[in-house]
Amino acid sequence: MTNINTENLPLWVQNRDTVLKANKNVQWRYDKQPDYTKSNQNFAKESKQNHPANSLEALVQNLVRTFDIEANFKTDPQQWISVVQDKFRMSTNGGTNYKLEDLVESGTYKLLIGDTQHYKASEENFETSTNLFHSAFPEGFLWEVVEVYSAPPTIAVKWRHWGHFRGAYKDYVPTGETIEIIGMSIVKVTDDLKILSLEHYYDNTKFLDKLTSGGKTSGGAKQTPPSLQQKFWGFIKQLLRPQLKPATVNLQTSRCPFANLINK
Repeated sequence: MTNINTENLPLWVQNRDTVLKANKNVQWRYDKQPDYTKSNQNFAKESKQNHPANSLEALVQNLVRTFDIEANFKTDPQQWISVVQDKFRMSTNGGTNYKLEDLVESGTYKLLIGDTQHYKASEENFETSTNLFHSAFPEGFLWEVVEVYSAPPTIAVKWRHWGHFRGAYKDYVPTGETIEIIGMSIVKVTDDLKILSLEHYYDNTKFLDKLTSGGKTSGGAKQTPPSLQQKFWGFIKQLLRPQLKPATVNLQTSRCPFANLINK
């Protein structure tokens, strides 16, 4: 943990609620300011960290939260305050460098995941992609800083992203499982702590495999995960019919160069 001078901090590294209160005359997506009341409540209950207000970890977490507000809800790039608009770039696992306009058009999910076995970014748009994950995680998909390894201007940060899989993902049954992603990002910032670039590194295959692990719904209707009693009788039937073998699934190999590091 690194302590910092919290006096005269720029708005974009302050508390998310403070940032929202200060944003006036903003062109919001959906024509209204986002409400994070439920997210704040869930975060307070489920966060594993307790970063002091004067720590670098808290500052970085606030900065990324401000960026998240803007990436999801501000449709005019010139109104973004967390980045240097004409220089900003974002990439995932060493892939394409995206500009601010790409984020506004496509959203973070498309650009962070790309085309994979269980998610095709090329077949999604901002709305369909956002609704897909909001449906899967009806209680929110929360994010927090775990640890910061280096100070500005090049910040290396380990983070945690998690949610409760209680809504359908496409036509896959929700399992009720808490799905967690651990990743790393390199954040390059200016002297006044505006983001110049974001490089994300994480293994998205494990995340998507868990979203499809419950199997598909029957006849397009949503199903709930099997009860303990159903699991028990299923187990008994398997014992009585040993010739039946469970199907196996070939999992897609991760292309993340940091997979061995970030999952420890």
